[in-house]
Amino acid sequence: MTFRASRPLLCLGLFFVGLFGCSSTAPTPPRATPPRAAAPAPVATLPPPRATPLTSSVQLGIDVLAADGFRAVKGKRIGLLTHAAGVNREGRSTIEILYKAPGVKLVSLFAPEHGLDGSIKASVNFGDDRHIPTGLPVYSLHGKNRKPTAAQLKNLDALVVDLQDIGVRSYTFNVVMRYAMDSCFANGVEVVVLDRPNPLGGLKVDGPHLDRAWMSGVGAFRIPYVHGLTMGELARMAADAPGVLEVPEAVRAKGRLQVIPMRGWKRSMRWPETGLKFLPTSPLVRDFPAVVGYAMTGLGCEYSGFRHGAGKDHPFRALSYKGKTPAQLKADLDRLAIPGLGFRLLPLKDAQGRPTNALYVDVMDWNAWRPTQLSFELMRLACRYAPPNPYARLDAKSVRSFNIHVGSTAWWDALVRDGAKVNLDNFEADWAARCATYQRQTERYWLYPR
Repeated sequence: MTFRASRPLLCLGLFFVGLFGCSSTAPTPPRATPPRAAAPAPVATLPPPRATPLTSSVQLGIDVLAADGFRAVKGKRIGLLTHAAGVNREGRSTIEILYKAPGVKLVSLFAPEHGLDGSIKASVNFGDDRHIPTGLPVYSLHGKNRKPTAAQLKNLDALVVDLQDIGVRSYTFNVVMRYAMDSCFANGVEVVVLDRPNPLGGLKVDGPHLDRAWMSGVGAFRIPYVHGLTMGELARMAADAPGVLEVPEAVRAKGRLQVIPMRGWKRSMRWPETGLKFLPTSPLVRDFPAVVGYAMTGLGCEYSGFRHGAGKDHPFRALSYKGKTPAQLKADLDRLAIPGLGFRLLPLKDAQGRPTNALYVDVMDWNAWRPTQLSFELMRLACRYAPPNPYARLDAKSVRSFNIHVGSTAWWDALVRDGAKVNLDNFEADWAARCATYQRQTERYWLYPR
């Protein structure tokens, strides 16, 4: 599908002023937390994910491109921004497919965080390299520069983006795509996005929006933490809406974007329902349970004392806290009665091979589950476990790191001020209302039905 940046819609300007154009605020919270109110209704209701994968009827963007004879890139010199999870529905690498595609000249590769093979740890910078099977140069977009340079784009007609995202704002693949769009639009290079599923589906939206003050390499879209869009839909929003890309409006208006949509995917599909094999997108996001966990515990393990994982197993799904047994954690979390969640003791062996337990988080009711709620409850618990307030003791670098991930100055101020008594219910109600508005107003960019 071709989508050319064009004149902004009148109501879209109001959309960005009203929704993304100001820092998030919350009602003034009382010092004491009242009894938990009923959780706001979820944005969308769905049945639980299927436990058994289906035979896939989903064609990914790369499959559609190939089925169409590579028409969108034929006769062009192209670069490719991708990673190890960039494969077609049969598991064949997009690099190989485009390198051998008739009439297509693949001349360079670009690597996001974790590298082209997905093995580099989070936040670790790396340099340029060469792709041995093809001999093509590999330009790092997680090293000395985060955007393709003018020199790297000089001989390209188009940059193809094929990245498997996980539907969470701070996961940096959506960031590197937006940064690449900045550079391509500024240098007159077309962007072609090969779309892929949002593993969490396209109807679950949750958490605080990103304040402009906290935009960074882990947050380049001013959207909720769980955003409910595919990469192609995010790209459409960036190309069309004023103020998303960091380029002059005249440059944005002339920018060229093509999104190659999937076939057979619906917004109601979570990853297990696509029937596709999940390939690791990073060293700790190796499967769909880790995707769910990342949305659910990632923020809560930032500077709280909570840790995720049980040894090398169950990243983002198992929780621990120094000085607390799994049974103690389970009791405390059970008392919170967080909608949609259950906690169980998972038998396993420690590093010495001795029997032990870990606390594992289960999503018992997908409809009731609000992905980020557990993380904010963990923040409150951390204030109980390490009084008076571990967040008030953070240095400036850690404060910034916390806030560029969470994104809400209002929440930070309240958490530091009120600690364990912070009124989370008020914030959740505010975030839910803003998420519902966001979802209605971003429907214009949807490529897929419910």
